[in-house]
Amino acid sequence: MKVYSENRYPKKDITEKIIKAAFAVHNKLGPGFVEKVYENALVKELNRAGLKVEQRKQMNVVHGGEPVGDFFVDLFVDSSVIVELKAVQMMEKSFEDKLLHYLWKLSNLI
Repeated sequence: MKVYSENRYPKKDITEKIIKAAFAVHNKLGPGFVEKVYENALVKELNRAGLKVEQRKQMNVVHGGEPVGDFFVDLFVDSSVIVELKAVQMMEKSFEDKLLHYLWKLSNLI
């Protein structure tokens, strides 16, 4: 297992809880439901873990210091971690690209 420093993995305490909650949802519900079912179940698990969760959090897009639009993330956990949910058999590269774009270009969370 690769070890990450706190500098490279600054939200470790939160993301570990998110991952644990996601596995709990997957193990309880299994495959086949629409994304919203998993989202609602994950919110309940995250709340049980003591995390604050905002669903469909609106975030502003700024270009050159000026607002140019908005977008919505599936979950915003403890005002610091974006969770994008996908109810698919296999993750596509485009899903990862979208999330990284949110983080690096738009949200200023990292």
